[in-house]
Amino acid sequence: MDKFVEKTLSTEQIYSGKIVHLQVDKVMLPDGKIATRELIKHPGAVAVIAINDDNKLILVEQYRKPCERTLVEIPAGKLEQGEDPKQAAVRELEEETGYVAKELKYITSFYSSPGFADELLHIYFTDKLVKSDDPREADEDEFVEVLELSLQEAKQYAAIQKICDAKTNYAVLYLEMQEMMQR
Repeated sequence: MDKFVEKTLSTEQIYSGKIVHLQVDKVMLPDGKIATRELIKHPGAVAVIAINDDNKLILVEQYRKPCERTLVEIPAGKLEQGEDPKQAAVRELEEETGYVAKELKYITSFYSSPGFADELLHIYFTDKLVKSDDPREADEDEFVEVLELSLQEAKQYAAIQKICDAKTNYAVLYLEMQEMMQR
């Protein structure tokens, strides 16, 4: 048994939305004391590190209301109920960029913000892309612009915080490591 486990004593559902659910748990700590935990429950998400034939990283620029600013990110989106992450990655890539992945390789999964949320983000890679003649439509409330950047340009975007989210910084680091391994 994990010596750090916090035993849930009670759960109060605060909010149930379209994407997230907020709950407050009362827990017993390993030392027997009682504490409160505010938790966001999330269905999980996918993201794709996509490289085109010109060796450019496919990104999307969009406004992110929680940050009150525009960010440049790798294509990503949330999982639908019971959806296979790989299929979701294919769907999100096409919806956001108009590209279809002929191959998709699983890279890793990580928790985006485990201090308060259970969102598990699955990362995929492809360098086998084809532009769709009839791409899936983006979500009606989603407005994005597709960018294509070299690794060096993406690193510069990260340095000036145009790229500043975890999944996209991970993508830049992943590509940099792949480049180093090929030397």
